[in-house]
Amino acid sequence: MEVWERDFEWLKVKHIVKDAMKKDALPDLQTVLFLIGVQELGRIPKTKFTKEEKRDLMHVAVCTLLESEGYFEFEGRDQDGWPHWKEVKSFSLKGAVEQEAFLVTRVIDYFKKYNEVTSFSFN
Repeated sequence: MEVWERDFEWLKVKHIVKDAMKKDALPDLQTVLFLIGVQELGRIPKTKFTKEEKRDLMHVAVCTLLESEGYFEFEGRDQDGWPHWKEVKSFSLKGAVEQEAFLVTRVIDYFKKYNEVTSFSFN
C-alpha cells in the first residue's frame, strides 16, 4: 500500500471511530488501539477502566494486530476473560514513525476485515 493510500484509508478509519463515538475531533492511534482492545476483550466494565487496564487494552490491540504477521500467538484467556499472547518473534521495525505506519496499516486491515463480518460501512 502506498503512503497516500494508507493515509486515505487511515482517515476513513478515524472518521468511522469519530462518528461511532459521537465526538467532534478525530481520534489518534492510541484511542483507536484502546477501542480495538475493548472490542477484543469483548466486554465493557461496570465501572471505568483503570489506567493500567487502559494500557493493557492497548497491548491487547497490538497483539491482535500483530498476530496475523506472526509476531504473537494467542494462548487463551485468563480467569477474568482477558486474552493473552506469547511473543513468537521480535518486532524488528526501528523508529517510532516506521512502527506507527506499520500499526496504522494493521488497523486499516482490522477494520476492513471487521467490515466483512458486520454491517458498518468502511467504503
